[in-house]
Amino acid sequence: MDGLGHDDHVVVVGAGLAGWRLAEGLRRYGYVGRVTVVGAEPHLPYDRPPLSKQVLAGRWELERVALVGEDRVGELGIDLRRGARAVALDAASGEVTLEDGSRLRATRVALAVGVEARAYSTPSSGALATLRSLDDAVALRDRLAGLEGGETVVVVGGGFLGAEAATSFAARGLVPVVLEAAKRPLVGPLGEEVAGWLGNLAAGASIELRTGVVVRDVVAGPGTWRVELEDGSLEGRAVLAAVGSHLDLGWLEGSGLALDDGIVVDAALCAAPRVAALGDVARVVEVEGERGVRREHWQVAADHADALARAWAGAAPSALAATPYFWSDQYGQKIQLLGRPRPDDEVVRVVGSPTAGRWLALYARAGVVTGAVALSQPRALMLAKSLVDAGARLDDALADAPWGR
Repeated sequence: MDGLGHDDHVVVVGAGLAGWRLAEGLRRYGYVGRVTVVGAEPHLPYDRPPLSKQVLAGRWELERVALVGEDRVGELGIDLRRGARAVALDAASGEVTLEDGSRLRATRVALAVGVEARAYSTPSSGALATLRSLDDAVALRDRLAGLEGGETVVVVGGGFLGAEAATSFAARGLVPVVLEAAKRPLVGPLGEEVAGWLGNLAAGASIELRTGVVVRDVVAGPGTWRVELEDGSLEGRAVLAAVGSHLDLGWLEGSGLALDDGIVVDAALCAAPRVAALGDVARVVEVEGERGVRREHWQVAADHADALARAWAGAAPSALAATPYFWSDQYGQKIQLLGRPRPDDEVVRVVGSPTAGRWLALYARAGVVTGAVALSQPRALMLAKSLVDAGARLDDALADAPWGR
């Protein structure tokens, strides 16, 4: 895509991190034409990671998650439409139809709609509380405000979000019990071996984690919830479902875009001549002929926004160069992941040990470093970054061993 000019109009669908950073970046890199940002939620753009961490733990007020204030939106000359949901797109013409029937004609359309929390229901409960949006956080905060220290809160799902939420509950003096259906959490994103090294994190933080658990029903009672399991039951004053996310892309059927568990884009984030996709929804084809990958990471969303803003404003080529990065603060420890590893990649631990509670390991495939993962070893991980960036040979990486310098 060529750079934009004064008479162009960019419509950004999605007012989260990726969408807002793109709009902001367009101005930063010199684009002076029209920018319209369409957000389905009524709030100003906000940052999601603090919702399960600082906000849920009671350390931040909700106002601190905002990415921008009203005054700044005006200064940037951005038309921010809150509470406006997109319901259709014509990729060929660049026309976006909103729920109220209005239509926006754009020179370029950027799709940054993100993902939604996966709903979780049982026969008696209906949809349980989830934590994805600001409204979710408000409802959960209000529920927790009525609880006293030492009371039990049940978390269904022991993945990244479930572990972070449980950690925040414990920081409030509550007693979280985490129920995980798999034999151990995080096998999907990290692989069997690395997930095994993390198996004792919850116990080390005095948080109960039950694995291999089947939830049969959740029954609401007066002031408490009864969670019925395959092998017993437990009661909690609140129940949170943290069972993953899903895409809501039905509105793009018939748009002319390629949809495959995400919006298929090339390395420049282009989905069609007038349309780009970024952040959680973008399935980036990095190697021609392969399916491509979709990554729901904060840093990936920010990197996509910056790359696309530079390209559309004519400031730099649009090809992505950044190494994906992800982190999670859980059970009093920090897990960090660099690169593009697969769960079945070879794993070589190069620093520390699981018993010490601090370590660094490399992922490799066909003898080439594909990623690095660390537990509470941020400096060692950053020293290994150049190896991941370069796709170094594993033997060369082990011989170089920059983490030991």
